[in-house]
Amino acid sequence: MQALPVPQFSRADTASGYQEKIRRAQHEIYEGNTYEVCLTTELTAHAEDFNPFEAYCRMRQSSPAPFAHYLRLTDLEVASISPERFLALSKNGRPRAEPIKGTRPRGIDEETDLALKHDLATHPKDRAENIMIVDLLRNDLSHHAVPGSVRVTRLCSVESYATVHQMVSTIDAALQSPELAADALREAFPPGSMTGAPKLSTMNILDELEEHRARGLYSGAVGYLGADGAADFSVVIRTLVCDRLPDQSWRLSLGLGGAITADSVPQDEWDEVITKSRGVLQALGASFPAATAR
Repeated sequence: MQALPVPQFSRADTASGYQEKIRRAQHEIYEGNTYEVCLTTELTAHAEDFNPFEAYCRMRQSSPAPFAHYLRLTDLEVASISPERFLALSKNGRPRAEPIKGTRPRGIDEETDLALKHDLATHPKDRAENIMIVDLLRNDLSHHAVPGSVRVTRLCSVESYATVHQMVSTIDAALQSPELAADALREAFPPGSMTGAPKLSTMNILDELEEHRARGLYSGAVGYLGADGAADFSVVIRTLVCDRLPDQSWRLSLGLGGAITADSVPQDEWDEVITKSRGVLQALGASFPAATAR
């Protein structure tokens, strides 16, 4: 592998600042304006010399993921190890969504690892946040589906990756016509697992809470639309967004976050943010930044 400078990241939110936003989100829940808020924050770094493709290769090697992708778009390069499918469409018009909600770190030994996996599988809060997004996606898919065809074929299953355990569900449906594929994709965007529910009112709340504006490509979707009508899109998480600046240096951005419910414990949610950063940061030889926020 080529040499890669280790970026020094700073964070948009302090631990206390992020936890205060969690409490504000919970106030909105108590007021009845939402019942799940997918709150995000951001790590950023400036690098004089950086190779995004080399970073991607390292990320792929240390944390393989089913929806990993690399993009080069003029002055923007994207290195992603996303584990999450947003929406797949078969050529005969069958959509599938596979939202992820619920995360635990991997354990330091087999016993600890199995205990963390069991805790995720059985924890009421994690199951609740996953089921709320499942319900949201059932509604999204139903708009263009054959009545009665929307099925939850997997609920709150735990998948294990190099640095985390994740809780995943699967929702399948049949479109009324294959020609409605693009409409179904549009109806489901943005990914419910990155907004919360109900979608519109929660997005308005997030617009007030997330003053740093980390979202953009992060929390969106990347994928393909095939000539045969098939499509497959991932949710853009666990993703390093690399912007080349006019002086040829780089601005690096890593978006992070989690779902806030009425039962969320602010410190636990902050710990989850740190857990989700590890796959990218460890591949770069970097660490989660210390207490000072930018």
